[in-house]
Parts: sequence; structure tokens; C-alpha cells
Amino acid sequence: MITLGLILLILGFLIEGMAILKTIGAILIVVGLILNLVPIGGQRRRVF
Repeated sequence: MITLGLILLILGFLIEGMAILKTIGAILIVVGLILNLVPIGGQRRRVF
């Protein structure tokens, strides 16, 4: 999700008339970071 957000953000800056791509890209980056940092269900993610 973070990668898709970065791609849309970069495309939004390259194509001048597409401000919606910048907005969607920024939202996807923020949501992706929140989902990665906040444990879902109250359990910590365990890496084995």
C-alpha cells in the first residue's frame, strides 16, 4: 500500500494536471504507515 501510494504521488508530480493522484497517493501512504505501525487485535506481530 505504501509502494502504491509512492507511485501515485510521483505520477501526480510528473503529470501537472492530476492533483487527485497526489491526494490519493498521500492518503495511501498515511494509511499504509498506520496499518504497519498499529497492532491489529491487540496482539503484537511476531517475526519468527
